[in-house]
Amino acid sequence: MGRNKKGRSVSGWLVLDKPYELGSTQAVGKLRWLFQAKKAGHAGTLDPLATGILPIAFGEATKTVPYITDGEKAYKFTVEWGRQTNTDDAEGTIVNSSDVRPTTTAIKALLPLYRGEIQQVPPAFSAIKIDGKRAYAQARAGEQVELQPRSVMVGSFELVECPDEDHATFEVICGKGTYIRAFARDLGLQLGCFGHVRELRRTFVEPFEESDAVQLDDLLALEGDIAALDDFLVSPLASMQGFPEIRLGEDEVRRVRLGNSIILRGRDAPIDGDDICAVHKGQLIAIGDVSKGQFQPRRVLAA
Repeated sequence: MGRNKKGRSVSGWLVLDKPYELGSTQAVGKLRWLFQAKKAGHAGTLDPLATGILPIAFGEATKTVPYITDGEKAYKFTVEWGRQTNTDDAEGTIVNSSDVRPTTTAIKALLPLYRGEIQQVPPAFSAIKIDGKRAYAQARAGEQVELQPRSVMVGSFELVECPDEDHATFEVICGKGTYIRAFARDLGLQLGCFGHVRELRRTFVEPFEESDAVQLDDLLALEGDIAALDDFLVSPLASMQGFPEIRLGEDEVRRVRLGNSIILRGRDAPIDGDDICAVHKGQLIAIGDVSKGQFQPRRVLAA
């Protein structure tokens, strides 16, 4: 039988271990084709030269994408000293070079400046829009790109090792909107030696761990075996770990699915709060807000 051109109404999260030199959008397209899904999207772009966790949502799970995008992420990356590139990674053209190499002591002395809430200027080659046009498009056209500093949150920034004088490996835990390439650029400039990201791997996307990730080759080997592929999916509710929940009865499920509010009863019912998960029999029904003892759905997942 041929493929359903419209795709399947499959819902769930697939935690992909994105391979090197595959773009995030390409990965989504490949997996949407493989799973024959009507709808798919990813939570947090990974550069083509980066590897690691790329959560991909199918169907109704796409309604939980913003919560994954806003969560913490962890990276392990290696900086190569002595050369700055226009993209701040190994893909770009060298724009500055130096014979200076930093000491381990000098590197460690700077790291406290990169922890907590900091101001960071995104790389010129980024997807940020300037006057409606992507910054990377302007940079590729040879235009001057001037991006303003943005506040980002860095929970942890540690030096793992310096395998030789030309390289240093770091681990970072950070929030939404943080650019790892900017760390390499800024550290290199402050150390007076220049630098760019040589290797980059994302090891955590809240709440997904590296152990949850699936290799693309393992998925491709199951092409056509939809049941086996679906076994790799996790429910939309799994992506909402840590968010408060309320339990719904059958009648409440029907009301919520119609977009109606419901009155919460019982001593454990939240009085007020945002981003509350309404759950029935282990399935995420809706995400909404609680105010004055009532739950009002904002995002309702189809049955």
